[in-house]
Amino acid sequence: MKNLVSTLSITLLLSLTLSAAEKEPFAKLFKRSDFETKGNWMEEGKSVLHLKPRESESGWKRYDAYLWFPEQYQDFVCQFDFKLGEGGNSGFYFRIADQSDATQHGFEIQLKDDHGKEELGPHDVGGVIKTSGPKANAVNPTGEWNKMIVRLKGSKLYVKLNDQVVQQVDIDTARPKDKPLAQKGWIAIQDHGQEFWVRNVRIRKL
Repeated sequence: MKNLVSTLSITLLLSLTLSAAEKEPFAKLFKRSDFETKGNWMEEGKSVLHLKPRESESGWKRYDAYLWFPEQYQDFVCQFDFKLGEGGNSGFYFRIADQSDATQHGFEIQLKDDHGKEELGPHDVGGVIKTSGPKANAVNPTGEWNKMIVRLKGSKLYVKLNDQVVQQVDIDTARPKDKPLAQKGWIAIQDHGQEFWVRNVRIRKL
């Protein structure tokens, strides 16, 4: 009986601890100085960052031009708004083990101008590159703001785009076998060499 009470007490304590963690306030990353980057991300109004590629500037492999979050994360919830230009392309990267190559050492949720596209795969908006296609195409038309919520707990990924669930997947099961899933890693928003806007970036650890 004593062991049962002890077990229940520990379970209750863990439950309360997790609940408290879930209620921690979001960290707000609204300014360019809140991130690490060498890219041409310009502050444009309150809490808006506008990527304006410099003349002759291109290439998604320019990783130091990404918006790098200031620390590494294991489990987290991140929410932000984004807007794409015509034919626009960006991405939300997470669990990046090595900043030298975000695509090789991390996972990317595709942010892409795919409004109206019917046949979707891992490389389309809301998809996890080389891992999992989206459940729906929820992106708004070019030039309109979109809201995304990303929640990662262990290897369980949940993504909501404009109030529609587009991902609910176990990354460890779905990932390519030659692509490891780090227990902890960097987060970044991609500079794809195309005009892009992001605002109201908030994140908290779980």
